[in-house]
Amino acid sequence: MPRRRRNWRPNAYYHVVMRGNNRQNIFETHEDQMNLMRAFNYTYSKYPFTLLAYCIMTNHYHLLIRSEVDLSKVMAYINRRYSDYYSKRYQHVGRIYEKRYYSALVDGPNAILSVSNYIHRNPIETKIPLVENLEDYPYSSFPFYADEKKTPPRFLDTGFVAAYLPKEYEKSNQAYCHYCKVYRHDIEEDRRIVSK
Repeated sequence: MPRRRRNWRPNAYYHVVMRGNNRQNIFETHEDQMNLMRAFNYTYSKYPFTLLAYCIMTNHYHLLIRSEVDLSKVMAYINRRYSDYYSKRYQHVGRIYEKRYYSALVDGPNAILSVSNYIHRNPIETKIPLVENLEDYPYSSFPFYADEKKTPPRFLDTGFVAAYLPKEYEKSNQAYCHYCKVYRHDIEEDRRIVSK
């Protein structure tokens, strides 16, 4: 049975998740995470895209992404580049990913805010939190929101999400970071926020 064709809209935002096969770790070291970042950079040179948020965990990664070309081309480039690196470094034979990447349309301001919050909170939402403070997790876009002196990667846009904060919040990255720290969105349970 053929795989169902993905529904992709140019310049729409999508929440993308890519998991390791059998949920095994595919990012063991700092060098592994940096190689995924290199894969983002390499792909951006061929197929430009914009990320509003990303987080690389040990066995999966999340993106809030928009692309001008078909998202499947962007993801194929990223995943092939990282898979080649991983297979060579660890003498791994076979696939490293569980299946095709998961993607869900992120439609509208509330959805963008919710998904970016969910992605950024990943390091503290594990059974044993990876860090106490979100800004201390180096494999996420959150530190670039928290410290505007840091130069973000060329594919990361940190000047967008804060505009969607609730009325009681100032529309700044500092306020957005505070929002992420105190407010938790569970998008996997809330199908109104993320639709397939």
